[in-house]
Amino acid sequence: MQVEDSREAEKQVRTQVAIIGAGPAGLLLGQLLSRAGIDNVILERRDRDYVLSRIRAGVLEQGMVDLLQEAGVSERLGREGLVHDGFSLAFHGVLHRIDLEELTGGRTVTVYGQTEVTRDLVEARQALGRPTIYEAQDVALHDIDSASPRVTFRKDGQLYELACDFIAGCDGYHGVSRASVPAAALHSFERVYPFGWLGVLVDRPPASHELVYAGHERGFALCSMRSAERSRYYIQVPQDERVEDWSDEAFFDELRARLPSETAAAVTPGPSIEKSIAPLRSFVAEPMRFGRLFLAGDAAHIVPPTGAKGLNLAASDIRYLFDALHQHYNEGSDAGLDGYSARALARVWKAERFSWWMTNLLHHFPERDGFDGRIQQAEFDYLKQSRAACTALAENYVGLPY
Repeated sequence: MQVEDSREAEKQVRTQVAIIGAGPAGLLLGQLLSRAGIDNVILERRDRDYVLSRIRAGVLEQGMVDLLQEAGVSERLGREGLVHDGFSLAFHGVLHRIDLEELTGGRTVTVYGQTEVTRDLVEARQALGRPTIYEAQDVALHDIDSASPRVTFRKDGQLYELACDFIAGCDGYHGVSRASVPAAALHSFERVYPFGWLGVLVDRPPASHELVYAGHERGFALCSMRSAERSRYYIQVPQDERVEDWSDEAFFDELRARLPSETAAAVTPGPSIEKSIAPLRSFVAEPMRFGRLFLAGDAAHIVPPTGAKGLNLAASDIRYLFDALHQHYNEGSDAGLDGYSARALARVWKAERFSWWMTNLLHHFPERDGFDGRIQQAEFDYLKQSRAACTALAENYVGLPY
């Protein structure tokens, strides 16, 4: 099926798995399915350049690294990814390091930007000759509760119908997949936080060789990186803040005011190459399966980025969904498909809890009083003196088992 660059395709086509969305979740599922000999087509409403330019998270759990290796897309990751065996928490200027490797029996995380993961997956899919239909317009899902689901879309003004066995909804929070499920069949849970993260990407060496998460009375701050020469910094800002109101100088002044003195001194300001504000919310839609439609990634759940779980949760969804589809096509068993939603949600809610906990520990909540501030301080003090508390934090940060 050559729809990506051709107007000659048939109006009616067929595949085994239709994947909605060419983000990391959809691309990873497509890569695993293709290597297993399971036919699939990816539909994406944006163009290829947009997909490759999205700036997102960059901390990968070991489970996701292993899954990328299984998918055959880990060569550049292994060469350029930064393996981290720890990170630091700071509260009101006091630093405390969490030794991930020592506390978890050797497990680590890898810093490698989501943009790079996406590029590796796009190039791998091209090498396999599998179809990705960019700029697919008016995508609509039909008969998802039947044995013969369909997807219709327009490409270059032509209407197409894609018949399939299953649909994987990997098109994000605002995508068509979850919106196609009858409202009565979904139960949604949501918490919207009264602040966002103002993020700046700058071509300067990081302030620290490991991530630094800082809680301060002025608000949260994070020192992160994308490489040894590119830094990613964040500060908490009010929900209604505008990017235009923040010069680079004002951003770095505020960042350093929230960091421990030794970390602040190591920050090297520079002209931002990307600046944006991301709102924070927790969201889960249950179940993650409706008939022949399976939701994965942000289509089913959102976590605040404090715990670095968004991309990693999408990867664990894909682990479970790929295993289930593989069992269906190669073993004749639907047990994995039937259990997909419960299996995925069990891990989703644990990651939601951890991300909520990290957010509550490190952010300034404008509506809270002095009692809450004392609780945050007590929580940090307990972490400093309790190996058990640090172990629980480390186990969740490196990623719970699949």
